[in-house]
Amino acid sequence: MKSALPLMALAAAALPTLAAAQTSVTIAETAPVLTLNVTESVEAAPDMATVGTGVQTRAPTATEAMRDNAAKMDALIATLAKAGIAKKDIQTSGINLSAQYDYSDRPGQPAGPRFIGYEASNQISIIVRDIRKVGVLLDTLVEAGATNVSGPSFSISDTAPMLQQARGAALKSARAQADFYAQAAGYKSARLVSISESNSGGMPPMPMMTARFKAEAAAAPTPVEPGQVASSVNLTVQYALEQGS
Repeated sequence: MKSALPLMALAAAALPTLAAAQTSVTIAETAPVLTLNVTESVEAAPDMATVGTGVQTRAPTATEAMRDNAAKMDALIATLAKAGIAKKDIQTSGINLSAQYDYSDRPGQPAGPRFIGYEASNQISIIVRDIRKVGVLLDTLVEAGATNVSGPSFSISDTAPMLQQARGAALKSARAQADFYAQAAGYKSARLVSISESNSGGMPPMPMMTARFKAEAAAAPTPVEPGQVASSVNLTVQYALEQGS
C-alpha cells in the first residue's frame, strides 16, 4: 500500500496539466464591427446558347403515339447531328404520355368527357456553341418536325475571368465604404475581419415563352440578338473600426 501512494500523488499532480491542455480560449472582437453587402457585375458577350425543343404526337393508342413520337424524334436528332451539334450537347429533358379527352358539349352526344386518344411528348435541351447559328438552327428544327421551341438562353462558357474582375471591384467598393464609415463615425481606420462570397455567372434566366409551330418556317432566318450577359459577385465583408495607437 505504501508504494501506491506516490503513484496516486503523481496522477493527481498531472490532472491540472491535462485540464489546461484541453482548455480553448476565444477572444471576442471588442471594436465596433461594420458589416457591408456589396454586389458588382461584369458584362460580356455570350459565346453559347441553350435551346429547348421537342415533338408532340397524337394517336388512338398509347403504343402508336409513342412509336410515332420516337420516329419523329429520331429524325429531329439526326438533323441536329447534320447541323453540327455534338451528341454531348443534346440532352433529354422530359418524356410524357397522357390520355386526351374532349370536354366540349356536343348535341346528340353523351354528357361528360369523351376519350379521343393519347398524346406523347419528347423534349430535349440543346447547347449551341456557335451563337451565330442559333437563328438558322431554330428554323432547321421546325423544318425537321419540331412542334415547339423555347429559348434561346445565352451564357458564357468560362466565367472565371469575369468573376475575378467582379471580386476586385466589389472589394474596392467595400474598402471605400468602410473607410468612409470609419471616418464619419470618428474612427481612424477599418480593419478587415471577414469576407464571404456568393456569385452567379454568365447565364440569364431561361425565357419562359414557348413557340408552337403548325406552319412551315419563314424563308428568312429567325433573327436572334445575343446581347450581353452578366456575371455577379456578392460579398459580405466585415471591418472592425479602430481608433489606432
